[in-house]
Amino acid sequence: MPVTPALGRTVAFAALYLIMSYLGRMTLIDRSSLSLVWPAAGVAMLWFVAQRHEGRLRWLDVAVFSAATFSVNVLTGASALLASCFVLANLTQVGVFLLLFRELLPEMWHAPGWGRLDRVRDMWMLLLLATVSTACSTAIGPTAVWLLGGPWTWLSTAVWMIRNIVSIVLIGAVGIRMSHLFGALGPRAPSALRRLLRGTSVWKCLEGIALVAVSAAAYVVAFAISQGLPLAFPLLTVTVWAGLRFGTTLVVLHGLFTGTAVVLFTLNGHGPFAPIETPAVRAVVAQVFVGLVTIVGLLIALGRDERDALVRRLATAEKAASRQARLLSTIVNSMNDGLAVVDTGGRFVMSNPATRRLLGWTDDPSAVFSDGQGVLHPDGSPVSGQEMPHRRALAGETVEGVDMLVRDPGGGESRMLSVSAIPLPSSEGDRAIVVLHDVTAERRHHDELASFAGVVSHDLLNPLTTMEGWTDILADTITEELRAEDTEQIKASIVRIKRATARMRNLIQDLLAHTTARDAAIAPVPVSLKDVVEDVVTARSDMPGGQTPLFHLGELGEVRADAALLRQLMDNLIGNAIKYTAPGSTPEVTVTSCPQGPDLVRVEVADRGIGIPAGQHEVIFENFHRAHVKAGYTGSGLGLAICKRIVERHGGTIGVEDNPGGGSLFHFTLPAAHADLPSSGSGASLSSGERESPRPEP
Repeated sequence: MPVTPALGRTVAFAALYLIMSYLGRMTLIDRSSLSLVWPAAGVAMLWFVAQRHEGRLRWLDVAVFSAATFSVNVLTGASALLASCFVLANLTQVGVFLLLFRELLPEMWHAPGWGRLDRVRDMWMLLLLATVSTACSTAIGPTAVWLLGGPWTWLSTAVWMIRNIVSIVLIGAVGIRMSHLFGALGPRAPSALRRLLRGTSVWKCLEGIALVAVSAAAYVVAFAISQGLPLAFPLLTVTVWAGLRFGTTLVVLHGLFTGTAVVLFTLNGHGPFAPIETPAVRAVVAQVFVGLVTIVGLLIALGRDERDALVRRLATAEKAASRQARLLSTIVNSMNDGLAVVDTGGRFVMSNPATRRLLGWTDDPSAVFSDGQGVLHPDGSPVSGQEMPHRRALAGETVEGVDMLVRDPGGGESRMLSVSAIPLPSSEGDRAIVVLHDVTAERRHHDELASFAGVVSHDLLNPLTTMEGWTDILADTITEELRAEDTEQIKASIVRIKRATARMRNLIQDLLAHTTARDAAIAPVPVSLKDVVEDVVTARSDMPGGQTPLFHLGELGEVRADAALLRQLMDNLIGNAIKYTAPGSTPEVTVTSCPQGPDLVRVEVADRGIGIPAGQHEVIFENFHRAHVKAGYTGSGLGLAICKRIVERHGGTIGVEDNPGGGSLFHFTLPAAHADLPSSGSGASLSSGERESPRPEP
């Protein structure tokens, strides 16, 4: 901030402080150097609050403040030593106030200008700061008077405390509110007046004029006319009127003017407090009255302001919530997917139009969820009540993408729906959010493609078998009829033809296996993993050509799985481990299993082969992905995709990592023999694949 405005504030506050100090020194207690009133305390607080961020001028403000305090006290009869003590007392009061102000009201400390005073809490904190800082200065001021030969009484201490607290609270509140109204850099009367009168009606202006007139009349009657009558308490009515009907700034200004009138009348022997004989007691009572009137007015005004602000925020929040609700309602109602909230009785608490359309019910679609009528599994078997997705969600389970066949009660076409459900606890009871996605066309298209692929793959084997048979006959005929020097090249060509047909056969068989693993119904039963692995190991050991693999079989328990698919899974993984071994090395395969949790079994197939290239540990399970194309290893790239699909259809997971010491370690989970097989949609698609199913070259 520029220095010039800060210097201007220093000069202005110094002049105001000198005036208020002089007026306060005009109210000295008899035979004492203590003033009955001290408005300079509030001015000093405002001075240093306004300059709290001016680090470059801090010592200048302190010097000017000290000089002004010392000068006024010396010029009004105090000794130089006593004036110095008063300087110390006032500096202590200001310093403690600023320290507490920064620590206890950081939002006001960092606010622009002189701060804000717009909450009831701010008013109470201002009173607390004034009390604590005044108590610190009281320990110095009256004590110094006593030590330098003046009288010390509890009354002199009370006078110092009350006058400074009232001055800081009243003048401080007025200054902070007016600074916020006029701005921090100086008065801008036109704009300030507009802000003060913004939204003010003619009737409000007339009410303000009435408040001023009634206040003036009430205080004149109470303090100037009705001598000896205790009419102070009715004056609180005027303050309550101001607090209830007018802004906080007008309320604190009203308190300042009425408080000044009370003090002046009382010091001049007028009003209900005039009969008090002791001037100090009279001044204390009058200032306590002023403080109470100020606090009551501020409490009412600030409380009303907070209530109005809360009502405005509530109205704004309500409008925003209404707009958000309309937006969400529009989005939900325009969705093609069904969205519903279902309670424990299967009733729809909320649903969008797509829900009714997808369920095909014109009356109450809740009937579908309440008793499961017309709901089937994809294979046509009925869905029991406990299998309904919303029932499972209400039991705490998250259901994702369960295929269900919903019959149209009107005799129309049935729909295949992918149903998901999640729990939705609420204060009105447990509920479930159900999402319905129409997959009828998708499943039909998928089934048609799968059927087409299966038929084509199967039918391609017939001409391929014919080609292989005639190739064998051709090779025999050529060997018998042609000369030796002419047959070698022909034989080499025939060998290439036979290798090509073998690769094509392997690819077709992989496509058939992929279709089976993806779409064929599974029959999970308890299966001995040991028996399946030993059967695969025996078959692999009996294969001609190459080195006999070295197998290590660990503990192998029982799992719940489809026996045929489990054998295909183990054959693919063990075949891969044998196939991907460096040339000239003996394949070494280790198969083990162990429990994983109460309902799963973890199976590991480890090898000492060539391993998996870096960065391909996830993508190897994708369809047609081949990790070692350049290394000369043949295959279709579907073997591990088949493995992944088989494991997932059994509710397990599969992965691979590097085997310590070299090679790869494949691991997957299957349900234990005593566990139930988790449900899975038969139409789910494969999402990954890598190293291909090993098949021996003929």
